[in-house]
Amino acid sequence: MGQTITEKILDDHLVDGELETGEEIGIDVDQVLTQDTTGTMVWLQFEALEMDEVQTELAAQYCDHQTYQFDFKNTDDHRFLRSAAGTYGAYFSRPGNGICHQVHKENFAAPGKTLLGSDSHTPTPGGLGQLAIGAGGLDIAVAMGGGAYYVEMPEVVNVHLTGELPEWATAKDVILKLLQDLTVKGGVDKVLEYTGPGVESLSIPERTTITNMGTELGATSSIFPTDEQTREWLEEFDREDEFVDLSADDDAAYADTIEVDLSELEPLISKPSMPDNVVPVSEVAGEEVSQVIVGSCTNGAYEDILPAAKMLESENVNPKTEMIVAPGSKQASEMLAREGWTAEMMAAGVNFSEATCGACIGIGHVPASDSVSLRTFNRNFEGRSGIEDDSVFLCSPEVAAAAAITGEITDPRELDMEAPGFEMGEGYSAGYGADDPDIIAPDQSVDDDLIKGPNIGDVPLKEELGSDVAGETLLKMGDNITTDHITPANAEALKFRSNIPKYADFTLTRIDSSFPDRAREAERGVLVAGENYGQGSSREHAALCPMFLGVEAVLAQSFARIHHANLFNFGLVPLEIDEDTYERIEQGDDVEIVDDVEAGVRDGQEEFTVRVNDDWEATGTLDASEREREILAAGGKLSWTKERYGGGSSDAAPADD
Repeated sequence: MGQTITEKILDDHLVDGELETGEEIGIDVDQVLTQDTTGTMVWLQFEALEMDEVQTELAAQYCDHQTYQFDFKNTDDHRFLRSAAGTYGAYFSRPGNGICHQVHKENFAAPGKTLLGSDSHTPTPGGLGQLAIGAGGLDIAVAMGGGAYYVEMPEVVNVHLTGELPEWATAKDVILKLLQDLTVKGGVDKVLEYTGPGVESLSIPERTTITNMGTELGATSSIFPTDEQTREWLEEFDREDEFVDLSADDDAAYADTIEVDLSELEPLISKPSMPDNVVPVSEVAGEEVSQVIVGSCTNGAYEDILPAAKMLESENVNPKTEMIVAPGSKQASEMLAREGWTAEMMAAGVNFSEATCGACIGIGHVPASDSVSLRTFNRNFEGRSGIEDDSVFLCSPEVAAAAAITGEITDPRELDMEAPGFEMGEGYSAGYGADDPDIIAPDQSVDDDLIKGPNIGDVPLKEELGSDVAGETLLKMGDNITTDHITPANAEALKFRSNIPKYADFTLTRIDSSFPDRAREAERGVLVAGENYGQGSSREHAALCPMFLGVEAVLAQSFARIHHANLFNFGLVPLEIDEDTYERIEQGDDVEIVDDVEAGVRDGQEEFTVRVNDDWEATGTLDASEREREILAAGGKLSWTKERYGGGSSDAAPADD
């Protein structure tokens, strides 16, 4: 039987296990990336592993979340990250150069390679045929040290595209349609592989918009085949020698097939406050809009912003609406400027932001209270924009520009103008690539020692798992709790990402402001949640901070993939419970895992007895591989890695074989 694209790449990189759905596999990692909010902990963990240098083909450190540097803590973090990249041999992208996914796509993403990144939208280069996966920071540190990355072999689902997009329909509408049909849980433990005659009608920027937001489906990754579009795009960046011909075999078997006729799509929009709350734009047309933002890692390429610029060529931004363009990279900004579009948009009333993730995580351009914000971003989780009671809609740049012109949500098909269509940029390579002054290559490093400011602390370690796991139910939560709920990424909190004792003060405060104080007072406890606990960002702090506060276990109906792995990485016991147990248990209940937990974990025990208030009992299930059980018993992956492999020179790098 033939292979899918996913299977071919995994087979080429397989170092442990077999490509059987649901089985744990270990793969070699070619490239890694990290960003400034996750990177500080990645490099502190890499230092704790006592490694000499990066072992992957390429490592890239980006500064894209806290680029405004409104506090010395942010600037100290960036200086530390530059010094870490220089010390250990990584590329360093300076603050303001752009968002990691867009800049990596422009400079390093390569078909057929594997990429592991400490950001959940790492799958973006799947539009170029790269198998890219988001993971927790500790997994990145181990991969940089030469260790394999372990993941459950996902199902590979065929998203079969036919037809071509009609006027005013966009790549954003393709992924919004999938979210409408599949929901935010529809891609869990799956890779979405795009095939069919409709693929060739989509450009690389359009494909990467789709693969970027596959993360919102919960997918492990998303990937497109390579073709002449891929080759030509790489040529624009002077990287044509990296082209690899990738396609699925004719007799490849898929777990499922989803049919999407591009010609039937219309402008769609995601209503507050979940990406899968999707309806036709026409259904919500007429609602007043106070703010419009075009950009982000999803729709921040030159080709994404250009249609909005064309729509504003003979129009002005409505007086009651503010419009901001936030390019995905400095390169996109420069191309817009060189071709005159920046001046045109400014003349129409548009403001420009630095190329940053900022507004997407509530740092800058926070909406006004009781107002509607239309954004071309990938997430509209409640409160993520920087204000708790926000009303954020997700849409294409065309729909966003239509709202900016009219001052209300508008189906762009109703505008008295021609559709701007899609146009590829030209001349990308001029002044970029190896000569880009905003990317410091390892051999151009200005640092050879780590520089730590006063806000940069040590990595907290957990003791080995004991036989006794118990405590108060510190918090009971519902379904789809995001990592933004667990550890906020707003301006107030984010500057403490490298200072865990301080950052822990923000843990779960968006759900219960008293949680950190109660957790510290209790000294030990458990969390209870519904389905899809930990969806969203890859941030390992969502496991690390609860661990620091004394949380020993999380009981949930189901877990998001990356967060589930992060719980093991930091020594928290993740038990799946059924709906009846979830409904019955209450906040404040005393919970005890009756079994000898350490022995059970080490011996492969799957079902554990959970006793509540010494009154009733239920069963919790531990879904874990043998390797994950070893990590959990050791108190987390950092302790386990050091214990198993030791530290020191590159020769001691973990191989996980």
